[in-house]
Amino acid sequence: MSEFQLSLLTIGLIVVAGVYLYGLWQQWRYRRSTGRAQPADLSVPTSPAMPQATERIQDNDIDPLAAMAADSESSDSTADEVCGLLNEATDYFGTLLLKQPQPPEVLEALWQRRFDFGKSVHACGLNTASGLWERLIPESEQSYRAFRLGLQLVDRTGSVSELRLASFRDLLVDIAAELQVEVKLPPLDEALRRAQQLDRFCADVDQMIGINLLAGGDRKLFGSEVATAAERVGMNLQADGTFHLLDQRGATVFSLSASDGSAFQHHTLNQSRVDSLTLLLDIPRVSEPPRRFDEMVALARELEKALRLTMTDDQRVALNDGAIAQIRAQVAATADLMLTGHITPGSAQAARLFS
Repeated sequence: MSEFQLSLLTIGLIVVAGVYLYGLWQQWRYRRSTGRAQPADLSVPTSPAMPQATERIQDNDIDPLAAMAADSESSDSTADEVCGLLNEATDYFGTLLLKQPQPPEVLEALWQRRFDFGKSVHACGLNTASGLWERLIPESEQSYRAFRLGLQLVDRTGSVSELRLASFRDLLVDIAAELQVEVKLPPLDEALRRAQQLDRFCADVDQMIGINLLAGGDRKLFGSEVATAAERVGMNLQADGTFHLLDQRGATVFSLSASDGSAFQHHTLNQSRVDSLTLLLDIPRVSEPPRRFDEMVALARELEKALRLTMTDDQRVALNDGAIAQIRAQVAATADLMLTGHITPGSAQAARLFS
């Protein structure tokens, strides 16, 4: 083999290795942004894994999920959304019955440390004047007859750590002592067990479904082309650099991004160019996921036609009707599994757990 041929072979190996490493880097970026140990499946499924997940629920006998359903049915209808969702299935919390009405400023220790625990801290108060539970605002001048202080056990980054949960428990005990009241708190080991079980369940159903839209050959799309087509189907560019279709509550139904992860920016739309787009559906965070998937496919077909693209999966294989039906079955199975676990897709509780 000549020196020239060896050089060509070396260059070829370097290119292949570079492409491979770039692919690994992209996967790492996606896993990092999603947070869960099991990242979303963005390709056409070969065989849905939902039956195994269902068996796992039965084997583990996930009491927190049943408790969540029971608590949601019996929750105080006069409480605001956050306070009404606090329950032992999803939060470690204590209720402090005060000897006399107090303003939120007496919880100064909580306000100073509310970002120290790695999960959302929720503080609610029983308003003296209205008799309603409401979220506490540190600077509020209202007075309250009781406080309910909780730490969320699970979100998309996983379950709360034992160290942070213990630290939050100690903080509640200190606050109760300062206010000279009693507070009953669940045992730490029990709360940790519930958190880990709930997190395993959430990881099983934490799925995003993606449809890629690929330009043919060496053709690339200008950001301005994408923006025009996206706006025609009701999507708007948001601060995260992707286009979003929002529902009436302002929550995202679908998002459209550059497949390579680059962000679209208003001031550079005429300069930015991409060769493929990805339309995403976040199953746990939308109501009626199968119906939303049908809407996403219809929207993808509009973009496909407007921009002269081809709908593909993550392996850049064209999506036919059979593949789309298979993906829809996966979406429906995931939604059914969530309902089995007493979490309604698109609900306020789902928004908390999958944030």
